[in-house]
Amino acid sequence: MNVGATATVWLKPGVALYLIRHGETDWNREARYQGQRDIPLNSNGRAQAQRHGGILNASMPEIADFDFVSSPLQRAIETMQLIRAALGLDADDFRRVPDIAELSYGHWEGELAAELPAKDPEGFAGKNADPYGWRPRDGESYRDLEQRVSAWLAGLEKSTVAVSHGGVSRVARGALLGIDRALVPFLEVPQDKILRLSHGKMQWL
Repeated sequence: MNVGATATVWLKPGVALYLIRHGETDWNREARYQGQRDIPLNSNGRAQAQRHGGILNASMPEIADFDFVSSPLQRAIETMQLIRAALGLDADDFRRVPDIAELSYGHWEGELAAELPAKDPEGFAGKNADPYGWRPRDGESYRDLEQRVSAWLAGLEKSTVAVSHGGVSRVARGALLGIDRALVPFLEVPQDKILRLSHGKMQWL
């Protein structure tokens, strides 16, 4: 498996990406695979989204001039709406971008992570053997996800606030920072922090 530590995408000069994982859902709390299932935020997730808006409002006075985009999934849309409301902006004035939807987990969606070793031992073994390249039935691998997210990253024309998902956050860092792809599926993806990516560096806010 060739997963060398090489950056494959570069943001345009002067572009910063503020990449936010959607707030918590009940399925996150249960450690249940969501993928592209449309699961709403829970109360903690809504509070996390409002916190993000407050952080951006306090630290980025020029934030209203940025692009605002989200995944088309409900939990990302609701997170963005709450962020924009906290910024005093029109809650619905942002674009939905299919390329930053979550990794599709195919036949694993809706399953509890703790139950998969018994329910799908073959798939579980395949994922353990190649976490970056393994593809669930009717789903995507991290390699597949990185291809579509990389195309989106390369096309960013101005600084952007994007609400997306854990898998997208991981592959974006792999592509932009040259992280060994074998490590990408295991990168932390907190729901209570904002990830800033610019000039080949990252920072949590």
